[in-house]
Amino acid sequence: MALMHSTCVEFNGKGVLISGPSGSGKSDLALRLMDAGGTLVSDDYVELKVENNQIVAHAAPNIQGMIEVRGVGLMKVDYKEHTTLALTLDLKERSIIDRLPDPDEFEFNGIKIPRYNFDAFAQSAVAKVRLLLR
Repeated sequence: MALMHSTCVEFNGKGVLISGPSGSGKSDLALRLMDAGGTLVSDDYVELKVENNQIVAHAAPNIQGMIEVRGVGLMKVDYKEHTTLALTLDLKERSIIDRLPDPDEFEFNGIKIPRYNFDAFAQSAVAKVRLLLR
């Protein structure tokens, strides 16, 4: 098991791990994915485990069902205890993201899933996540 400074949402039945430094938009993107039908798994810290040859994200016990809404505070929301990860988004400033990137992978204990550099604040962010999960 590993504890990651990340946020995780299940969207369209698949887990999305959102990573990046403080203020990069992890919780903001999670809120928009939740507003579009996703469910929070964990905000700010996520426990990762390998189960049945898949990477599974679990809600960190001390913050289950809580999400930080910048400028508002901590809010209680519905959440899932765990989800199987399908995708990792590394949040970056738009200006440093390649338009046509080479494929990249996130690896955890020998299991690999797609990883993308991602602008959390793009208006098309939710639509892009939907496309990536098809």
